[in-house]
Order: sequence, then C-alpha cells, then structure tokens
Amino acid sequence: MIKDRNGNIIATDSAQGGMLDFLYKNAFGRFVTKLLSRKFISELGRLYMESPLSKRHISKLIKENNIDMSEYENREFSSFNDFFTRKLADGGRSFDMSPEVVIAPADSKLTAYDINEDSLYHIKGCDYSVKSLLGGDEELAKRFYGGKCLVYRLSVDNYHRYCYMDSGIEEYYRHIPGIYHTVNPIALEYYDVYGKNCRELTMLKTDNFGSVAYIEVGAMMVGKINNVHPENRFERAEEKGFFSFGGSTIVLLYEKDKIVLDSDIAENSSQEIETCVKIGERVGIRAEA
Repeated sequence: MIKDRNGNIIATDSAQGGMLDFLYKNAFGRFVTKLLSRKFISELGRLYMESPLSKRHISKLIKENNIDMSEYENREFSSFNDFFTRKLADGGRSFDMSPEVVIAPADSKLTAYDINEDSLYHIKGCDYSVKSLLGGDEELAKRFYGGKCLVYRLSVDNYHRYCYMDSGIEEYYRHIPGIYHTVNPIALEYYDVYGKNCRELTMLKTDNFGSVAYIEVGAMMVGKINNVHPENRFERAEEKGFFSFGGSTIVLLYEKDKIVLDSDIAENSSQEIETCVKIGERVGIRAEA
C-alpha cells in the first residue's frame, strides 16, 4: 500500500502488475527473469530505449500515469531514455533548505526502518542485511547500528534524477557488482533484491547529520547508474546523479541519534506502508544533540 502525505491511499504500480506477476509468481516466469536480470540484457534494453524507435512509448507512459509535464523542461525528446532522464523546469520542485531538515533525495515511495544489531530486515517477504547491502563490509555496517535505514523506491513514472540531502564532502565511493532485478515489492517476495542488485555506495560526511551511506540500487533494464562525484564539497539539493530507464531505489543509512522521522512516515513505515514523497521535501528533522 502507498499513501500520500495527507494520508490518502493512492495507486500502487497497477500498470506493471500483470507482467511482474508473470515474471515472479510462476516457475517459467522466474526462469525468464534470470535471463532478463543479466547485465547484457539490460544493455540491450538500454540501446533500444536510447534509440529514436523508443519515442513511441513516451505519450503512453505520460497518459497512463497522469504525469504533469508542466513540471519539466519543455522540449522535444530524442528517445524514451531522453524523456526518462528529463530535467525539471525552473520552479518544478521546492527544496527545503533549512539545515536541520532531512529532505527526500528523489521523487519516490519511502519506507523507513530501525537498524538493529543483527542487521536483518524483512521487507515485503524478503530478508536482507545491512552488511550485504554494503557489499559485505561488516565494520561499516556496525557504524549504523541503532540508526535509521530510509528506502526510497522509484517507479517508472517518477522523476529519475536525485540530489544530495545535505551539504558536505564525499569520503569515498565504491561500486558493488550485482544483477538487475526489478525493485517492485513483488520481486522482494522471491529475491534478496537490495542485497544482490548492482549498486553504488557513496560515503558522505554531512554538515548536519554525521556520516551517511548513500546507496543507489540498479534494477531490471537499468543499464547504468549515472553519478557525479564532486572534487570538493557538495551542497544540499545539488544533483548527485540519475538513473537510466527502469524503476530503481535509493537507500540512505543514518547513524544512531542523528535524525527523527516525521510522524506520518514513521507511522506508515511501522505498518509496512510506503509514503509518496517528492525530491527536496521534508521527511524528518535533525535529532537534538
């Protein structure tokens, strides 16, 4: 289930439901999924989605998902992927620049979890660990015990550029190889998606929230996670990167006693309900020292 910030239940990826049921809920479909989740298949999909032939899918996606194109730059798109990685128009989003406020890094569906010492999480039927999410780095995982894990799931209709949620510096960056499953909840019933998908980890030293692990998770038909790595500082709301075609996910790990979530997000997450959020929107606040 997904709710908006007003508590209203909204649509739940219905357009993708039939195909995902086939891919993940029967034996033949799961065999096909094993083929589709390989990187070279994602690369073939990327080549098509970057070709002019793919432009025919744009209008259908806009109509089926009621995408408000007035929020985005007004121009002709050369391919579906060109549309998929579109930029916002000036004023298309409002970013909360208050230093004590935790903002969402992307348009997405957010679920938040406590990070326990055993680091095991049961998300939509799938157990995975913070250690596996971090590429098996046990010492790094220990830094986040007692903290918060914020999972931002993007679907195909979302704006697929993402930003830094605070100012600071990058400590280091690491690519973690993997395969490419969808990050729709249906897949989580059968695969450790967040532990096995290709992902990129950037350790941030932020001005207001301590050290934060910023993890982009690749998904089926996502040929590339496109990150920008500044030589010096990054600033709040500055673009960090974008996903090529496909739904995908951003996971942020915060250390203990660094943030307090807004009450609606905390309550929804306790009931395994995702909350629809916009890039730059407040989702919490800095914890009192």
